Amino acid sequence: MLLEIFGRPGCPYCVRAKQLAEQLSEQRDDFQFTYTDIQVAGLSKEDLAKRAGKPVTTVPQIFLDDQHIGGCTDFEAYAKANLGQ
Repeated sequence: MLLEIFGRPGCPYCVRAKQLAEQLSEQRDDFQFTYTDIQVAGLSKEDLAKRAGKPVTTVPQIFLDDQHIGGCTDFEAYAKANLGQ
């Protein structure tokens, strides 16, 4: 499975999501992740909203195998319920 995190520098929730993704990639052979700095990539929240299929107002925005998970707390809940975290 491929997790994509879209965040920005200085965001504590982006750091938390990335740390959890790093833990999962170390613990699971079937887990990979990428992190995209939206400022460097030139992405706006509107771009992320189009991909998510709904308005987004915060970062990070997280997708697992192209399915929108949500933000950091949504990812933490998903990982706890489905990925053994």
